[in-house]
Amino acid sequence: MGRAPQDTPAGLGTYLLLAVTILFSVFPLYWMFVIATSDDEALAKIPPAVVPGNQFLVNLEEVFSLQDVFFAAGLINSFIVSTVVTASVLFFCSLAGFAFAKLRFKGSGWLMLFVVLTLTVPNQLGIVALYIVMGKLGWNGTLLAVIAPGLVTAFGVFYMRQFIVNSVPDELVESARVDGATTMRIYWSMVLPAIRPALAVLGLLTFVATWNDFQWPLITLSGTDFPTSMVAISDLASGNYVIYRRVLAGAFVATIPLLVMLFVGGRQIVRGIMEGAVKS
Repeated sequence: MGRAPQDTPAGLGTYLLLAVTILFSVFPLYWMFVIATSDDEALAKIPPAVVPGNQFLVNLEEVFSLQDVFFAAGLINSFIVSTVVTASVLFFCSLAGFAFAKLRFKGSGWLMLFVVLTLTVPNQLGIVALYIVMGKLGWNGTLLAVIAPGLVTAFGVFYMRQFIVNSVPDELVESARVDGATTMRIYWSMVLPAIRPALAVLGLLTFVATWNDFQWPLITLSGTDFPTSMVAISDLASGNYVIYRRVLAGAFVATIPLLVMLFVGGRQIVRGIMEGAVKS
């Protein structure tokens, strides 16, 4: 029997490259926190301060007390929209992915091709038509207009389909049918447990993308008292005189939910990426 292969230890250059990469990745977040905790005098210094100050709570109080920004409402609305959209995408995209991967129906190949081709169409091209449709439904200016377009995504359907093809054997599905299991029972009891890592990856990507969405919420919620967090931050940055400590204090608070999501789902995300890489 041959000797089992061993992992090659990383060299000094690898560690240096990783350290530089981490530094460049973390520095914008750290600099945002430095500005968010500083006062106007510290921001005017040359060279600028690189150590966090003690004005974070003061700056944050100013952000939440501004009457025309509605920052607290923006955070709540972003959480509602991101949670609802993420839950909907995970359910409907996994269900559609299961149908495309394991069910046989006429035109499935052409329909899947159409779904993939929609990924090539920029979202900006449909903004006008989307605004008109939401106006006909009477949803413009409400959170329904922000939630409805993101309930299902073409990327989510394609990603779930590819993962289910490799993770759920056809023989397992057929044996379940022989035992009398319905399609929904197979989906709920067999498919969902097998694709949990992929659901974690898709859930994080969807939550982050929905939380950071700016263009469509700005258009449909313009002039209302119910913005999302990104629209509220843009209101902080508007005007002839921008107070950057306020803007970055709000941006830092709006980043915290994303960091929590990454921390909570980190293991599942890495597992999903590794399983996808091995199976491909």
